Amino acid sequence: MIAKTTVKPTARLVEVFSAIQGEGLNVGTRQIFIRFGLCDLRCHFCDSAHTWDAPSLCKIELSPGLRDFEMHSNPIPPATLIKWVERQNLPFLHDSISLTGGEPLLHAPFLAQFLPEVRAQTNLPIYLETGGHRPDQLAMILPYLDSVGMDLKLPSVSGETHWTEHKEFLQICFEANLDIFVKIIVSQRTDPGELERSALLVAEVGQDIPIFLQPVTPLAESQQFSSVPVEAPAPQQVLEWQALMKKFVKQVRVIPQTHKMLNQM
Repeated sequence: MIAKTTVKPTARLVEVFSAIQGEGLNVGTRQIFIRFGLCDLRCHFCDSAHTWDAPSLCKIELSPGLRDFEMHSNPIPPATLIKWVERQNLPFLHDSISLTGGEPLLHAPFLAQFLPEVRAQTNLPIYLETGGHRPDQLAMILPYLDSVGMDLKLPSVSGETHWTEHKEFLQICFEANLDIFVKIIVSQRTDPGELERSALLVAEVGQDIPIFLQPVTPLAESQQFSSVPVEAPAPQQVLEWQALMKKFVKQVRVIPQTHKMLNQM
């Protein structure tokens, strides 16, 4: 008889580091960031296009916040990543662990094994940053999540269209009683009709779900991936869009990428 063996999934990481969260509901909090490689979206405004493909090496911070990185070969098994996270997790320093990317849900089988172990070891809440377009993969790790920041992609700004998936994704999070918020990148090209559709989509799931409008940060590196110019909206545009969306949902906040202001990663 041939003995059965269980092969644990591995992950292709970009980096692990400690920093202040710069976006959304958790802005200003200290997190351990686990940035995964691979993304199946190609948003025009992407500021992490280096994560679109799976890198052969990943950067691992040795001391929280000191940027004293060492390089390791991908892919990474769960036990190794847990060891790196535990090294970051100094007493009383971090508020949560951020799963970011890329698109972390492309590593759902890995996360299903990693997350229960890392929660038990660190006792830190788990926060998922996601494009919000993979509800099936979300279901695989739902019991291990505490909060979710879902990017709602406006076709006029991102070039991506995922209305149906966004609605299903948000509904799953809401029914699981997770702390959920929606982030929407806006630029000068934003179609107000899409903002109204977004507000209605969120309101149909829950009127108390916060929406964060995030004016795009124009970056030279992201322009090389798209022929579509990405320019920040005018202040008056943002005021009008916020007023439009507040007709349908209670909380619409405007917060730019604060980590760029702090010159953080």
